[in-house]
Amino acid sequence: MTKPFNISKHLVVRAYKLVKANAGSAGVDEQSLTDFEGKLKDNLYKLWNRLSSGSYFPPPVKAVAILKKSGSQRILGIPTVSDRIAQMVVKLVLEPELEPHFLEDSYGYRPNKSALEAIGITRQRCWQYGWLLEFDIKGLFDNIPHSLLMKAVHHHTQCNWVVLYIERWLKAPIQYSDRRIEERNQGTPQGGVITP
Repeated sequence: MTKPFNISKHLVVRAYKLVKANAGSAGVDEQSLTDFEGKLKDNLYKLWNRLSSGSYFPPPVKAVAILKKSGSQRILGIPTVSDRIAQMVVKLVLEPELEPHFLEDSYGYRPNKSALEAIGITRQRCWQYGWLLEFDIKGLFDNIPHSLLMKAVHHHTQCNWVVLYIERWLKAPIQYSDRRIEERNQGTPQGGVITP
């Protein structure tokens, strides 16, 4: 039987290995990585089957409050293990399409780039320039309009299933510790593989 989307099982296994290497905590289903591995073949097959058939819908992300230095809180959205693997599948396909469009000096959320490298280049340049320009978009992740983000996604990929799943992740609700579920119509919760 042919699936609507051509997603290889090997890609799902590769995504799983990358998620496992990053570890991470359980999402709203309270399933740990160890629990997921208890039925690894079944869980990966089920995820592949849903992704490649177009029937994968992400569960809510788990809201976890993180204290900031200022004393305020930032809410992270922690996906389930299965959802992190699904997001990694999409990231593995989309990232190579996006990478050529970034400037060499762009360090945030880039493969093979680090904050330490950014500090190193800043250190070099502080001897060359007598000025600094800094941009900080307050609440960017919380307030980014879905329509603008999806316009950019459509512009940079023609892969229908990548577009479909990114849109579903943007709309996935967030669940708080008191079990309250909040629908989202803007922003993307920090904490997921696909968020950056």
